[in-house]
Amino acid sequence: MRWLPLRFPKMSLMNSKRPLQKLVSIFCKDLRAGKPHLVLGLLWQIIKIGLFADIELSRNEALAALLRDGETLEELMKLSPEELLLRWANFHLENSGWQKINNFSADIKDSKAYFHLLNQIAPKGQKEGEPRIDINMSGFNETDDLKRAESMLQQADKLGCRQFVTPADVVSGNPKLNLAFVANLFNKYPALTKPENQDIDWTLLEGETREERTFRNWMNSLGVNPHVNHLYADLQDALVILQLYERIKVPVDWSKVNKPPYPKLGANMKKLENCNYAVELGKHPAKFSLVGIGGQDLNDGNQTLTLALVWQLMRRYSTQLSWRWSESQ
Repeated sequence: MRWLPLRFPKMSLMNSKRPLQKLVSIFCKDLRAGKPHLVLGLLWQIIKIGLFADIELSRNEALAALLRDGETLEELMKLSPEELLLRWANFHLENSGWQKINNFSADIKDSKAYFHLLNQIAPKGQKEGEPRIDINMSGFNETDDLKRAESMLQQADKLGCRQFVTPADVVSGNPKLNLAFVANLFNKYPALTKPENQDIDWTLLEGETREERTFRNWMNSLGVNPHVNHLYADLQDALVILQLYERIKVPVDWSKVNKPPYPKLGANMKKLENCNYAVELGKHPAKFSLVGIGGQDLNDGNQTLTLALVWQLMRRYSTQLSWRWSESQ
């Protein structure tokens, strides 16, 4: 039964590749060999999936409280979980009177933003059956960064949220571990209230279908850039679609492609040109059936027609993968 040790890493990796984002360079032999950077990368993706599961508007409508003046719900929905977490942290920091942060690395090294965040989200005992938890801010004035971080984490422990970071991780500004720490705070104590009186189109939060989630996870598993958080909005400049063409061996002339940052004037025209090129590649080199589908449809985020193209991309990729697999046997 010499195949057993390899079989289980292979099964684990195949199962994890379905929902995870970027496992392009990880193979079952890497798990068996215990390559540290690849195994840790896989574990981080698994942890990240669990922590970020509810950091989206379709699962947590109270996130609409983070809307800025003049911003639409649709625009807020385009933010990645990381961007939403930063928006959430700054929402509470602003309410506390403390300065905003731009990241979860350099800007949190002194733990002072964390002290204010903890103080804002800690239960005040105002809801029925909710015990009050007081955050002791005395450690805020500690002169030593490590001691201040330890004091802050002791307060986080009162909320049951000390996991993921050590004082050294905070002081060094470890971005992944601090992101996990903040995500855990959000999941346990979001301290947000769903807006009731604002003119918000809540029908936008119906959530993605299983089919849409499958397509999105497939794209992200191939390492496309930018990461696809929202299937239709994130394909409106066709950059991801053009990368998918390359994955199925359809050559892309990148000199014809407009790349961000797009100019303020004419930005949509640049995106539309990309979409037209994506449809052109689909019709001719790829030989897809794209009757009635134009670049404008992709640019508009037309769900039915965008899915028609994406489905053919995924089918071609799966066919080629199966072919290569059978040849290797």
